[in-house]
Amino acid sequence: MREAGVNVWLINTGWTGGPYGVGSRMKLRYTREMITAALNGELDNVAFVKEPFFGLSVPQSCPNVPTEVLNPRDTWESKEAYDEKAHELADNFRKNFTKFEEFSNYEIIAGGPLA
Repeated sequence: MREAGVNVWLINTGWTGGPYGVGSRMKLRYTREMITAALNGELDNVAFVKEPFFGLSVPQSCPNVPTEVLNPRDTWESKEAYDEKAHELADNFRKNFTKFEEFSNYEIIAGGPLA
């Protein structure tokens, strides 16, 4: 991917604003705008912030998308509840990945959760 200069984008097409039953679905209009911006290169030169659980770079702006929905943590009323759920997700990811470690190299393993 590095050699080919490929960008990879993770777009929230699912839940936002809290756990299932508390939050709501991400608006389809926002999802479409994020995908369009990524494909058109409109996110190539925006500012990013690194999120602490998975090391993902989160854009601070996206055309036609409210900035408050870009960072999942910012959409939750309780930041502590978000952090707890993110830690749980990271732990689950690590536990599940143990099935594949023997087939992975250092670079792939190092790309796992940070928290």
